[in-house]
Amino acid sequence: MALSGGARAADVEAAPTVREVVVTPAPASGPGVDADKLPAAVETLSSADLQRANGQVITEALEQRAAGVSLSDVQGNGFARNLNYRGFSASPLQGTPQGLAVYMGGVRLNEAFGDTVNWDLIPEAAIARADLVTGDPAFGLNALGGAVALSMKSGRTFAGGAASVQGGAFGHVFGSFELGGETGAWSHYIAVDGGHESGWRPQSASQALRAYGDLGWASGPAELHLVLTGGDTRLGVVGPTPVDLLAQDRSAIYTFPQTTRDRSGLVALNGSWKASDAWSLQGGIYARAFQQSHLDGNDADFEGCSRSATNPLFGTLCLQDDAFPSEIRPPAAAFQVQTLNGAPVGCPPLLPGQTELCNGVPYGTLDRTKTQATTYGVSLAVGRDGPLAGHGNVFTAGASYEWSRVRFSSNSTLALIFPDLSVRANGGGVPGQGQLIKTGGDIAYSPVELHAAVEDAGLYATDTFDLTRSLFLTLSGRFNAQRLATDDLTGASPNINGRHRFDRFDPAAGLAWKATAWLTVYGGYAETNRAPTPLELSCADPVRPCLLENALVSDPPLRQVVSRTWQAGLRGGSDLAGGRLDWSLGAYRTESTDDIVALASAIQGRGAFANVPKTRREGLEAEAAWRAAGWLAYVAASDTEATYQFSGALASPNSPFADGDGNVHVRPGDHIGGIPPGRLKLGADYSVTSKLVVGADVLAVSAQRRVGDEAGQDERLPGYAVASLHATYALPRGIELFARIDNLFDHRYATFGTYFGTDGTANVHPNPLPDEPNPRTDTPAPPRSFEIGLRARW
Repeated sequence: MALSGGARAADVEAAPTVREVVVTPAPASGPGVDADKLPAAVETLSSADLQRANGQVITEALEQRAAGVSLSDVQGNGFARNLNYRGFSASPLQGTPQGLAVYMGGVRLNEAFGDTVNWDLIPEAAIARADLVTGDPAFGLNALGGAVALSMKSGRTFAGGAASVQGGAFGHVFGSFELGGETGAWSHYIAVDGGHESGWRPQSASQALRAYGDLGWASGPAELHLVLTGGDTRLGVVGPTPVDLLAQDRSAIYTFPQTTRDRSGLVALNGSWKASDAWSLQGGIYARAFQQSHLDGNDADFEGCSRSATNPLFGTLCLQDDAFPSEIRPPAAAFQVQTLNGAPVGCPPLLPGQTELCNGVPYGTLDRTKTQATTYGVSLAVGRDGPLAGHGNVFTAGASYEWSRVRFSSNSTLALIFPDLSVRANGGGVPGQGQLIKTGGDIAYSPVELHAAVEDAGLYATDTFDLTRSLFLTLSGRFNAQRLATDDLTGASPNINGRHRFDRFDPAAGLAWKATAWLTVYGGYAETNRAPTPLELSCADPVRPCLLENALVSDPPLRQVVSRTWQAGLRGGSDLAGGRLDWSLGAYRTESTDDIVALASAIQGRGAFANVPKTRREGLEAEAAWRAAGWLAYVAASDTEATYQFSGALASPNSPFADGDGNVHVRPGDHIGGIPPGRLKLGADYSVTSKLVVGADVLAVSAQRRVGDEAGQDERLPGYAVASLHATYALPRGIELFARIDNLFDHRYATFGTYFGTDGTANVHPNPLPDEPNPRTDTPAPPRSFEIGLRARW
């Protein structure tokens, strides 16, 4: 269903409805298919929808309007939130199993190393349209739950200029500038946006600068576009905080620093050629670079290796191993903390009142990672939009190839945790502090230098055939081939070395029946697959768990995920009460075999990836939008049940309900943590006068299981409902004054919850946590905030 809404008074009445969507990831405009002919749910947000959301990241508009979308703030930063659609994620956080494919102008944005999506680097000002597509294997690997396809502006679609500047609570300052137009055969478009905010929690400041440019040429049937885009962001990511600290101060944070710097650059050459009224050819080549640097201060679960003076490990520091399952516990020497030259880290002299060496020291670590990736890609597609045997027919076939090289490095520095919960390496008097460390058995701490090579190739075809004037058949399929190689560059972690190959053909078929002018019925079946990423393959050994986003230590095999989706629904539109009503209602079920999940380790802060036999996502989605003179109103609701469909044990050692081996035991029907079942969204705009528009939005999300509560034994993270108000006033000379208030009633809520090891700060004095801490941690959502700004168009 197409969703559109304007920000100005005139736009409330005249907001466009997009009826044609591009159903393949071709980089240039090709054959489109009327949305009524598609046998699957498709949602479209226009640039007017993005402007109405008034956000700086595309995820904010998707959450506001798309029925099945919700956001979770795992990292505590609005630029880096997880997008969840139908129970699948597109997340910037390495360590989150991904399930959505994201494209920008035909270029795949899922990073080669972990399939992550860095929403903060996408220039939101340059987006012309966002399509949320389901049930289409043509979008390639990782489209388990669907794909987000972003169409970008060009000088042919955007003429003139636009600029905006806004400021508000918590040091928020953001601006954007656009300029585009045509001169003869040539067209040009450039957009720049960026800004700064201090953040409402300590250590959570953000800076962003992004740019997009398109130089186009068109003559007769040929068209070329040279695209350049880049971004540079610095994010303070403060993450979940123990609920005991949040009860004292809603803005409290746990151990820090936690900072991420992302940089990217892309150059692409896209072209199309219309060979005839029916046939067209589209293609593109691109090169893309990505760099990420991450610093994370963590607690370190260290202790004295032995109490016996006759033990060879006596007087040295070890990683705590009591909670490590006995059946896979390596020898004690494997847990010894060492410098990089293999020298043991000793214990400081005993302090008054201490009886055990090392056990009264508030150890922490400063963990650093760096990811550098370069990707080259080429795609080619041919399309035909014309009658076939006297029936309407739209056909597209294409091929794509992507080649990525990744360099990943990580290390950990021994440090101390101070009473303000900062982790620093400047305490003095503690052996090994400030030095890079490892463990004797490379368990949890092991410097990594890894090279990964990823090759993705795909062949796809899709055809929509008009069986009658009202019945449409769509058939599609894609063959995916992926090759992965990982190599240890240090010589110390040979288990990382591996060669992997994944191949699969994914089919899809469906029917759409336009029963009347106001009603379409559709149904379809599709298969999609996802190959394990180099990150997952290099962190799949529970005996050597990784500090996710940090140490990679082993390379056992993982199987590719295969998802099978059935969906059916109704959609339509008609005139109603002097306006236009568009609506849709759909149901779906997706079953994934060999799903990949991230499991926590008995060692605090560590984890590993594993296949599980089967998971299921199923639900309902309903939405409607009504537009009339001076009015826009919408409502969207969804229910998503994401469950495990097997019986077995999953590691969750920090859960208060875990067994003696740190596991929780799931049964078929137990809910996957971190996915809220219910979502309700509604809003309206009203033109009070020809110059003034006022509006409101409400978002309600149901209670959800915490991540780690896979067996459903704990109370749920509470649901929440938040409201916002906005207004726009038209000034002379095309200038608008706009204002917005978010979380109008200052509701206190959290979008993400999990567990932590409660003894991480036991040796910090004074300890900010109580003697028996609550093991639950939440990422609190921002309090009430406001912003005001000016927008101009010429």
